[in-house]
Amino acid sequence: MAQRDNSWWQRHKFKLNGLVLILPFWFLYESMNMTFPAALPQQQVGPFTVTPSPLSNDAPYQHDGDWVKDFMLQFCDGCVPKIRQAYMTIATEQPSLDQFADAHLGILHGDNHMQHVHALVQSPTASNQKLWLLIEDWQGQQHIASWDFSLPQS
Repeated sequence: MAQRDNSWWQRHKFKLNGLVLILPFWFLYESMNMTFPAALPQQQVGPFTVTPSPLSNDAPYQHDGDWVKDFMLQFCDGCVPKIRQAYMTIATEQPSLDQFADAHLGILHGDNHMQHVHALVQSPTASNQKLWLLIEDWQGQQHIASWDFSLPQS
């Protein structure tokens, strides 16, 4: 019986090793060909044109004790240098300016082509929530916009 087990291993060990060598290439291919959910509608926010896109269809996750969901934002050409600061959050009602400012996780960051944000989620289980964006320009003017957005449930 021991001879039979040994011969199985001898016949299949090269196939198993080949599989182990092929798997990293599969994961590399998957990471280089990612698919993202559809973008939300483009909207005019004061003088800025913004298109938010969720980075995944996953439910919000906990980060430093708060619930967040990741987004990527595309701005019009030349808009990003005109923005002093911008915040994003997900809530049922428009947050106050203090709530936006306290949300250290909801600050947009990135470069002139894309901005990334960990949007703070006020209540991960609430329905009919909106995605809120506050943009402040260098003249101190504040522009607020919202998108209808339903959170995926885990």
